[in-house]
Amino acid sequence: MAIPRWLYVLAFVLYLLHQDTWWWRDARPFVFGFLPIGLAYHALFTIASCVLMIALVKWAWPSHLE
Repeated sequence: MAIPRWLYVLAFVLYLLHQDTWWWRDARPFVFGFLPIGLAYHALFTIASCVLMIALVKWAWPSHLE
């Protein structure tokens, strides 16, 4: 079974988005009034990475390992 191309593209996009240089020096603006923007970004990035890993297991897991 071939791995869908969109999984490759999504993994590459997440790799690029992980290198966030735009909020390194700023804690503001706050998300929900208390959460620094960089921390909120990484929380959302972590959720996106988990969704990608679920998709990889579902569509790219080698069947011979079952």
